[in-house]
Amino acid sequence: MDSPPATGPGPRPRADAALADRLALSVLAREGSGVRTADVPGLLAARAGSGGYLVDRIPLDALCGWSFAPGTGDLAHRSGRFFSVAGLRAEVGGAAPHAWRQPVINQPEVGILGLLAREFDGVLHFLMQAKMEPGNAGLIQLSPTVQATRSNYTKVHRGRDVAYLGHFTGPARGRVLADVLQSEHGSWFFRKTNRNMVVEVDEDVPVRDGYLWLTLGQLGELLRHDDVVNMDTRSVLACLPFAPETASALHCDTEVRSWFTEERSLRDVRAELTPLSSVTGWHRDRWAISHEEGRYFEVVAVNVRAEGREVPQWTQPLFHPLGTGVTAFVTRRFGGVRHVLACARREGGFLDTVELGPTVQCTPANHAHLPPDRRPPFLADVLNAPRSAVLFGTTLSEEGGRFLRARSRYLIVEADESTAPTTPPDGFIWVTPGQLNSLTQHGHYVNVQARSLLASLLTTEEPHLSA
Repeated sequence: MDSPPATGPGPRPRADAALADRLALSVLAREGSGVRTADVPGLLAARAGSGGYLVDRIPLDALCGWSFAPGTGDLAHRSGRFFSVAGLRAEVGGAAPHAWRQPVINQPEVGILGLLAREFDGVLHFLMQAKMEPGNAGLIQLSPTVQATRSNYTKVHRGRDVAYLGHFTGPARGRVLADVLQSEHGSWFFRKTNRNMVVEVDEDVPVRDGYLWLTLGQLGELLRHDDVVNMDTRSVLACLPFAPETASALHCDTEVRSWFTEERSLRDVRAELTPLSSVTGWHRDRWAISHEEGRYFEVVAVNVRAEGREVPQWTQPLFHPLGTGVTAFVTRRFGGVRHVLACARREGGFLDTVELGPTVQCTPANHAHLPPDRRPPFLADVLNAPRSAVLFGTTLSEEGGRFLRARSRYLIVEADESTAPTTPPDGFIWVTPGQLNSLTQHGHYVNVQARSLLASLLTTEEPHLSA
């Protein structure tokens, strides 16, 4: 007797085999169907200079709706939402144990960083927002379609709705191309997580003022410009499932994951929130909370006016780093295959003990007083690299909604056996960009600085096509 026909959904392919080629075609498209790539920096600058934006430093006691809580001294908003500035006590074990205290941003809610994708003339484009953030260098940079904290999109501020949010939440959203929880700066945030999403739609989407469709190739070109593509965009781009450049690597994927798991299991990191008033080594005056040695960063306050935002005027605290950072991948080819040297980084604010970071990630001024052998490994090699060895070099802003003019020089530097040996120091491993990209499909493996560099590699180098 014949079996009755099956009803309901049946099995289907576990992965979209065509997506990697579609992403590669978008990378190859250095011009899109709309705005010319070369015109984008000027459009952002003109928008920033339109007169609708203003950011002024103000005294800490001039913050409206923010105050230092009695007892703890934490700097918090009266709604109890958005974020607060608390204290962090951290201790790292190992061969060189150390402990420290510092102010830290405590923002337990998960935000959405969402890119909307659509094909035009057979090429994937992504809807970018020319968004003002108070801490941005140049004020306006290319952000994801949606870049919003939960407090913002639930309208704690009683402002306007977040544009395009419905494409990323609820049953009406489009086809998901990427969706993963990722960390932010573990040195300045305490266990901060954002949902990095890319969603594709087929229907026409009205393009609001300040939004534009760009290809991955255009974004790759714009990543070569200082302070144009913001940190959140770079993070989301790195989470797209690009095709691996090759099936070969110095270490197989299982070895990489095993090495990473061992680093996590052996690295002892203890971190907890404490009252801001208990943080030693830092002092507060009318204008800032600062380190007693004048290093690292300050907590400052700003008054913001921003036309087009959900709320047109507000005040808030920001972290202001003292000095420009250096964030770099050292790279070599093994058997003709590009590899980058990743570091198992321990930061007090990570949700887990370790994430994979760049070869170098620091602010050199914070280490200038130390003898050379106590400065970060490979820093001198990166800073002294000849111009011919620098494959990528751009100054990029960090998250402008929480950091004031936080900028780092992002570099990809060619090395050789003498400066970056095949057997690297403890805590480092050679991986291909494809291996890193596969790890960004999972949360809390690759830190935000490494994702920024990975985004540049994936969108500027010749992509791999399956046929």
